Amino acid sequence: MRAMPSLKIDHARYVVTLDPQRRIVQDGSILIDNGRISRVGKAAELADAPADRVIDARHMVVTPGVVNGHMHISYAHAVRGIFPDDVGSPLQHVFNLQMAMTEEEEHATSLLGIVELLKNGTVCFVDPGSTKYPDACLQAYQDAGIRVILGDGVTDQPAPFPLPRYETAQAVSRTAAFLKSWHGRLNGRVRAWAMPFSLETCSAELLRALKRLADDHGTSLTLHHGSGAKARQECQARLQSPSPTQYLESIGVLGRNVVLAHVLGLDDAEIDCMARTGATAAMCPVTATKGGRGVGEHGRLPELLAKGVKVALGCDSPNNSNHLDIVRALNMAAIQYKDARQDMKLVPAETALELATLTGAQALGVGDEIGSLEPGKKADLVLFDTQRPEWQALFNPINNLVYNADGRSIHTVIVDGRVVIDAYRQTFVDEPRLYSRVQEIGEKLLARTGVSFPRSRWPIV
Repeated sequence: MRAMPSLKIDHARYVVTLDPQRRIVQDGSILIDNGRISRVGKAAELADAPADRVIDARHMVVTPGVVNGHMHISYAHAVRGIFPDDVGSPLQHVFNLQMAMTEEEEHATSLLGIVELLKNGTVCFVDPGSTKYPDACLQAYQDAGIRVILGDGVTDQPAPFPLPRYETAQAVSRTAAFLKSWHGRLNGRVRAWAMPFSLETCSAELLRALKRLADDHGTSLTLHHGSGAKARQECQARLQSPSPTQYLESIGVLGRNVVLAHVLGLDDAEIDCMARTGATAAMCPVTATKGGRGVGEHGRLPELLAKGVKVALGCDSPNNSNHLDIVRALNMAAIQYKDARQDMKLVPAETALELATLTGAQALGVGDEIGSLEPGKKADLVLFDTQRPEWQALFNPINNLVYNADGRSIHTVIVDGRVVIDAYRQTFVDEPRLYSRVQEIGEKLLARTGVSFPRSRWPIV
């Protein structure tokens, strides 16, 4: 295989390494060879190191690329923002819309989602089984250069909304075939996981079988998961277990390769259960707040972190958080508990950045490869442009990034040593043409499904 061109990030204003010492290198440089970081240090130390391309980063803050641990990418851009604030849960409509999409439509909407993710610094995302036509989307993953974790979303029990439901044996065989076919594609940038939808929609037999498959294939499993007083009462009555999380442990469906998504409403015993088994979490702070889920009562991020549980952040979907900007999500994670608990010391800015980078990558089982800027790791990194008003004045780059900035100041994104966003631009798709196509898809999808809401509470004239 032909070696990739070498790349040098030179004279960065700050390099936020997320290495074990959490060093921030002022006037720093990074050398990238064949897709991996070979050196990180002071610009003066790397002055004699040549490269095929040199990026002048003197006005940049360089960080690891961010990871998005829970991202339904495949449908919502075409109908983004259609649900009024008072509609309540839109899930019934959401899954009807998703199930009605064609291959070509899903490819277009997924491509737009990837554009938004990359421009906001995401180098790796988890789609928890909602993409119906991954073969149709493979070209988008390849062209964009992003890392993708996906699976075949399955259930074998009734659900309150339309989900792919199969006989248990069929769901297991579909998952096995998906793992065999997809894991490791695109030189390892695609990973395949087992993806049961939730405890409520999957039998114990199915959950155990999918956990065994994940173990056997050296991969992971994710599912939607929550708790709370009502869920614990129902679990005690239906499953004779104190809580949903303890039930998963009792049937052998927790472990270091299991990512529980959302995890609102957990009690202390459930958090202990996750810590004991090594299970990780993907939390969606903007979705929780926008959905009025009661973060003050049900959000337990500080307690999860205090117990050593690894947590990633997610954006959920463009009709839940409504944006795919993990920088905004980490800002929400940093501020919502300060307010809810009236304690400014909770979730410091440094912790929030870790959730989006190294800790998040560890939660997704990819922390050995990405999440920090260290020699030997994959070259996945982001350059923030500090020549913007929201970055002024700059003394503490972590505080500025977490509390001032958002993804709009991301100038350059590099994945696997390849520049995929270059001076705010990407080259893998004609964006205006794609925007027009997705708008057209949305109009047709709403007409085809009969889903209808007023375009605005205010008159459009």
